Amino acid sequence: MSDNQESNSTNLPIHLMDTTLRDGEQTHGVSIPGMEKLLVAQKLLSEVGVDRIEVASCRVSSGEQKSLARIMEWAHKEGFGNSVEVLSFVDHTMSVDWLTDAGCRRMNLLTKGSRAHCEGQLRKTLSQHLADIEKTINYAVEKGVTPSIYLEDWSNGALLSPDYVWEMLAQCVEWPFERIHLCDTLGILSPHQVERVVRETLEKFPTGKFEFHGHNDYGLATANTLMAARLGVAGVHVTVNGLGERAGNASLAEVVASLGDHSQRSCGVNEKRLKEVSQLVEAFSGKRIAANTPITGDDVYTQTAGIHADGDMKGNLYESKLSPSRFGRDRVYALGKLSGRSNLDFNLEKLNLDLTPEQRKALLSRIVELGDMKKTVTTEDLPFLISDLFAMQEKKDFEVLGCVITTTMKMRPSASIRVRLFDEEHESIATGNGGYDAFMNAMRQIASEISLDLPRLQDFEIHIPPGGHSDALVEATITWEGDMKTRAVGSDQVLAAVKATERMVNLLLSRKNGAARLSGEVMVPGLEAPTPKRVS
Repeated sequence: MSDNQESNSTNLPIHLMDTTLRDGEQTHGVSIPGMEKLLVAQKLLSEVGVDRIEVASCRVSSGEQKSLARIMEWAHKEGFGNSVEVLSFVDHTMSVDWLTDAGCRRMNLLTKGSRAHCEGQLRKTLSQHLADIEKTINYAVEKGVTPSIYLEDWSNGALLSPDYVWEMLAQCVEWPFERIHLCDTLGILSPHQVERVVRETLEKFPTGKFEFHGHNDYGLATANTLMAARLGVAGVHVTVNGLGERAGNASLAEVVASLGDHSQRSCGVNEKRLKEVSQLVEAFSGKRIAANTPITGDDVYTQTAGIHADGDMKGNLYESKLSPSRFGRDRVYALGKLSGRSNLDFNLEKLNLDLTPEQRKALLSRIVELGDMKKTVTTEDLPFLISDLFAMQEKKDFEVLGCVITTTMKMRPSASIRVRLFDEEHESIATGNGGYDAFMNAMRQIASEISLDLPRLQDFEIHIPPGGHSDALVEATITWEGDMKTRAVGSDQVLAAVKATERMVNLLLSRKNGAARLSGEVMVPGLEAPTPKRVS
C-alpha cells in the first residue's frame, strides 16, 4: 500500500496500549512482583507516555489483585485512572467483581474470535458464546466498568471462518464496547494478509473502534502492526522489549519508531525514554535483550567498520532517521580489528587527546592486535593504552624478549624466560607457587648471574583500569621495596605484571645511572654512556 492510498483515518493520532505487565508477563520464566509492576506502570504512563497499560489478568491470585490495587491507588491520584486496564473473562460476575474490588474500572473481555476456538475449546456455538458475553458485559456496565473486547485467534478466524467473525463483529459493534481488539494470537499473519483482513473489517464495520494486537512468531509483529496502523485502526498493542508468550509481542520501541518514520500516524510517546524503560523491564523480568535489538540494544548505535566512521567524519554519510540523539543516545565508533583511522580519531576527539600521525598509527596497530585476540577496547581504555604504548617506545636497557608461563592442576607452575640486558641476552627456567612467582624466580636467577639486586615485592594489585568497561585490558600495579611503584596494562594479568616488572628493572637501572653521575663514576650504558659496564 503506497502512502497516497492511505485513508483520512490514517492521519489521525493512534493510541498505544502497552501490555508488558499482562501479556508480557506471560513470557516463560517471567514474574514481576507488585512493587516492580508499580514502577514500570509509573514509567510507562508518566514518562514514556503510552496512552494505556494492561497490568493484570483477573482472578490469577490475591497477590495480583493487591498489585493491581497498588497501581490503581497511584493511577487515580495522578490522573491515570482511566489508563489502566485488566484482562477479564466471560464469567458473568467473577472477573468484574475481582477488578472492581481493586479499584479498576476498565476491562478487556477475552472472547473467542474463531470458530475453531469457540467450538473446540468452549464446546459451544457462537450464539451460546454471545449470550454468555452479553451477560458479562451487562453486569460490567451495571458496576460502572467500561468494557472492551479481545477477539482471541481473530486472525485464524478471518482467514478460515470469516462468516463466524462477521457474525460476531456484527453483534459486538452493537454492544457498549469501547474498543474491539483484533488479535493475531499465534502470530500467523503476513503484512499482505493484514492488509486484506483488516481493510475488509474496517470497510464492513466503519463505526467500530478497532485495535490490532500482534504477536511475533514469524518476526513480523512490528511490520504487521505498522500495516494495521496505516490502514486506519484506532490503536495498536505493544510490549517493552517485545516480551510475550512464545516469540513475544510487537516491540514498543520498534512500533513507535516505525510509526514516526513510515506512517502519517502520531503517538505521544517520548522516544528519549525508550531506552530507560527497556533497561528497567530487562532488570525486572530477568530477560536480557540482544545487543543488536533495534532502537534499544547496546550496540545499535555503534559503527565498527572503518569505512563507516570515515563516511560519518566526511559528511554523516551513514546517518539515518534513526539517529541516536533522537532516542537520547550517542553514536559510538568501535575500536577493534576492523577499526580504521577515523574510528580512532572520533574516540581521541571525545577524550580531547592529540597524537602525532606516528603515534596514532602505533596505537591503531595495538587496537587491531587486541581485536584479533577478541578483546573489546572502549574509549575509556585509550589513555591506558597510550600510556603503555609510550612506555614501550622508550629506550630500554632491560627487556623481556619472551616468556612461557605454565600453570596446571596439581603441578607447580613454571616459567621459561629470555631477557636482554644492554646487548646481552639471558635465559632461565624456574618454578613457583604461581605463574608470576615462577617468573620472578627465573628473574632472580638471571639477576644473580649478572649481580643485579632486585628489590623485594611489597604489594601486588590487579584490576580493570579506572574508567575501563571492557575485557580488553587489566592493570597490574606493583609496589617494590625502596618506595618504588610500577604499573602496566595488558590483555592478560600475568603478562601485565611481567611488563610492570620490566619497568621496575629499567627504573632501577636509571636510578643507578643517576647515582653514578653524582659520584663521578662511569654510568651504566643504555642512556648516555658509550661504553657498556655491568651494574654491581
